[in-house]
Amino acid sequence: MKTIGITGGVGAGKSTVLAYLEKKYNAFVIQADEVGHIVMAPGQECYQPVIDLFGKDVIKNDKTIDRKRVSDVVFEQPDFLSRLNGIIHPAVKRYILKSLEEQKNKGRKLCIVEAALFLEEHYQEFCDEVWYIHTDEEIRIQRLMKNRGYTREKSLGIIGNQASEDYFRAHTDFVVENNGNVEKTWKQIDEGVRRNETL
Repeated sequence: MKTIGITGGVGAGKSTVLAYLEKKYNAFVIQADEVGHIVMAPGQECYQPVIDLFGKDVIKNDKTIDRKRVSDVVFEQPDFLSRLNGIIHPAVKRYILKSLEEQKNKGRKLCIVEAALFLEEHYQEFCDEVWYIHTDEEIRIQRLMKNRGYTREKSLGIIGNQASEDYFRAHTDFVVENNGNVEKTWKQIDEGVRRNETL
């Protein structure tokens, strides 16, 4: 089984790449952000630690954690972010590793792991190769404004807080350009998969 890591800045269109890999290559796709939701659900391992950190105010009527409230606190008090990450990231990693092991036992040939803080959290340690999804900054800004309703300023602020293009390129094995020419993007993905078949 091959495991490919996917990373790239916000608005790079990583979900488009993931959908293609899932459809064409029957890849098992797991996204750290989605796992983050799972491990914070009632009864899961991060539920109580997050409540202990932020207080009962973050519990909604349906007993789930109010993620918007958590993000508001984190935004105003950045020291909470590292404490939250210390709870969430190790749990997310354990969940992903367990899922990959299950897929391997089922005979799956290709698994894809996507995470926003992929390099920072060292997800590359359990991937055979890491791909960087590159998209020009202006295209990313336009996508964020259109798809998420962000202002230009907010889009630039988020992009500015992420790792630079040079950093991504220096720490990844393969680059997929995703500037809107889907045929070109698909071709590069196919090339990347072929590379892994020979690795």
